[in-house]
Formats: sequence, structure tokens, C-alpha cells
Amino acid sequence: MAKITFIGAGSFGFTRKLIRDLLTFPAFSSATFALMDIDKERLDFISQAVQKIIKEGKYPAKCISTQNREEALEGADGVVCTILQGGVDVFRHDVEIPKKYGVDINVGDTRGPAGIFRALRTIPVMLDICRDMERLCPEAWMLNYTNPMAMLCNAMQKFTKTRVTGLCHSVQGTAEMLARWIGAPREEITYLCAGINHQAFYLDFRWNGKDAYPLIRKAITGNRDIYNEEQVRNEMFLHLDYYVTESSGHNSEYNPWFRKREDLIKKYCTSGTGWNPGKYAFIRDEYADREKTWKNDIQKELDKPLDLKRSHEYAAFIFNALFGDNTPFEFNGNVPNTGIITNLPENCCVEVPVLASRRGITPMHVGALPPQLAILNNTSSRCEELAVEGALEGDARKIFHAVLFDPLTAAVLSMEETRKMTDEMFQANKNWLKQFKSI
Repeated sequence: MAKITFIGAGSFGFTRKLIRDLLTFPAFSSATFALMDIDKERLDFISQAVQKIIKEGKYPAKCISTQNREEALEGADGVVCTILQGGVDVFRHDVEIPKKYGVDINVGDTRGPAGIFRALRTIPVMLDICRDMERLCPEAWMLNYTNPMAMLCNAMQKFTKTRVTGLCHSVQGTAEMLARWIGAPREEITYLCAGINHQAFYLDFRWNGKDAYPLIRKAITGNRDIYNEEQVRNEMFLHLDYYVTESSGHNSEYNPWFRKREDLIKKYCTSGTGWNPGKYAFIRDEYADREKTWKNDIQKELDKPLDLKRSHEYAAFIFNALFGDNTPFEFNGNVPNTGIITNLPENCCVEVPVLASRRGITPMHVGALPPQLAILNNTSSRCEELAVEGALEGDARKIFHAVLFDPLTAAVLSMEETRKMTDEMFQANKNWLKQFKSI
């Protein structure tokens, strides 16, 4: 019987959905689910939810909950990681300090100065989890959902022996959005998507085998409602010729074109009808609002009737392919670039099609990205690699250089201003960054 462990299980909605999905596979109907979280109250809530699923579905599964990570990991076949290192009182500095210097951040969990400092806090914990896995469940697979995805996966894949890949919802989510825009049923769409996390591109997008990009371009240019739904991404598509995976809020931060001036933020980021990327510090305020109501929100969810149907989330399908009934499953995962994308750095973290099967996770060769996309990906990827090196070595100078070349930061700040901003961010995070001796 399989054992599947959730580190950061207090991420209520996601953990509940994934366990519901796993139990729909015969191979996991009698699995043991080990729930681990450092927050006892959140752990109790998710334990109640999982026990309710097991009872109502009449599954012979078992659920254990613990605050002991080693107990949760021992003998696991699969591990899901959804941790957050530090609360709003910590990561508010990731966006508030750059704003003081003129760098306007909407989300700040992936790259740029905010993403880098989130990585600095999180990498040591992720490596500790991996080292526990090396001892306690060396054959297990980890599926990581924690951001910043690329930097965390890069660190784990380079510096531990743990079998790990990272997953993001944006690839399948954006494909569904584009299909909706052109009136195509989801099951009739095929695509090839590759690049780096949150900045992968659909190199090929087809409807019943025919190139659908002309239809996408027509929809964006001919329908103002569709254009307004994703203004930043649609502008990127119209100028770069390929559609990017992650939302406008995220992508407005990853390049020098949209957030360097107030007039550009107003033009491209504030009048869209979808998720509004113009809102400064969205993720900070979102977490702060959730903290006020989370207990009531979870209790309402616990009181609702259960839906035991399987969702479209990929994790359960992946585990089923790896150590369930071994039905192969293709998805986009974050893996080391071992010649997969030929014009991105060797061994950087790339997000590409992979096949999960009893053999493990096998990346598919992509080749060269179109040159304009490679320039964009290379800049972000090399900054990420430098930040990971700095995090592992405790080298504050490398962190400064990683921030210095961030496209948005470089579009707004001088070198000296960037140094002062980075120094201030180090001071705000010094209690979390013990590996840096010089701050």
C-alpha cells in the first residue's frame, strides 16, 4: 500500500482536493496519507477534511497527522510540498522595500528582488526536507508546488539526490483560456509548451491538428473584451509572436516593458477585466485578508456536501503513473536542462513536457527556442542560477548581482540604488538568513 506525504498540509484547499483525486485511483484507495504541518490548528482542520473524504467515499485508506517531519516522511512513496517560509510580517518586505525605491511589484513570489529573497528564506528548508527524504524515503518522488518554483527546484536538483519535479497550474490553465477564446473544445487542443516556470511559451498550439495561432491573433485583435482579459500577456503575444503561460500580473514583473512607469502601469495593468495586475502588492494583501478569515472559511468548507469526483489537477495522475497502476502521463514539469532546450543554460531549471511512467520522469527534447524568447528566458534563468549559488554559498554579493540584472529592477534603478535596496532587504530578512555571515 502506498504512503503519500504532504509537507505543508495545512494548505487546506489544495491538500483536500489532491487527496480526493488520489483516492479515485484504485491503486491509492487503501493508501496511507501522512499530513504534516508546523501549524497545529491548520493541521487539525485538514485532518478532519481528509477523514471525512475517507468516510464518505468508504475507502480503506488511512490518514495520520503529525508535526514531526521525519515521522511523516519515513517510508513515503510520494511527497507533495506546499510550504510557506514566513508569514505576511516577513514577506511584506519583499514588496514594500522595492516600492520605496520605485520598483512596483504585483505578486513577487517567483523572480526579481521579491522572488529572490523568498528563495533565500525557503531554499535551506527545502534542502533539509530533501536530506530527510534521502535518509527516510530515498526512492520517493517529490512534487513541489512551492514558489519560487525555478530557484527551489534548481537548488534541490543540483545539490541533493532527491527525485523531484515542480508543477505549476498555468500551462494547462492558459491552454484552456486560449481554447475558450477561439471556441475550441479543450479535448481538441494540442500544444508544445517550453521555457522556464511562469515564462514558458506555446511554441505550437493546434486545434484538431491545425495551427490555431491565426485564430488566437484574430480573437485578441478583433475582440476588445478578449484583449482586456489579459492585456500584458496579449501585448507580449502581439510583439513576441508566442503566448506565455503565466498571468499578466506575474509577467508584468518579469520584463522591463510594463511596470517601470506609472503611465505604463495605468495603460496596460489597470483596466483589464481579468485578474488586475495593476494592484501593487497583491499577494501581500491577499495573504493578509486570508489570515483574518481563514478559520471561518475552512469551517464553511467542512460543512459543505462533499464532491468526490476527480479534478483536472495533475499530481494524482503523476503519482499514479510513477507508483500506482503505471499508466503513463504527460505534463509540463520543472527539470534540469540537460540539453533539452539548446539555447538556455545547461542544468538551469526549465519547464518542458515530460512523461511520467514506472521508469520515472523523462523530459522530452525541445531544441532551440525562437531567439526572442531565448533572450528573455536566458536573462531570468541566469539571474535565478546566480541567486541559487549565492543562497548556497552565503554570498551576499552574488545576490546583489542577481537583483542587479533583474529586467524590471534594471529598467527603474541605477546600480547604486539597486545596491542600497538589496542591502535594506538583507537587513529586513537577517533573522531568516543565518547562512549570510556578512549582513
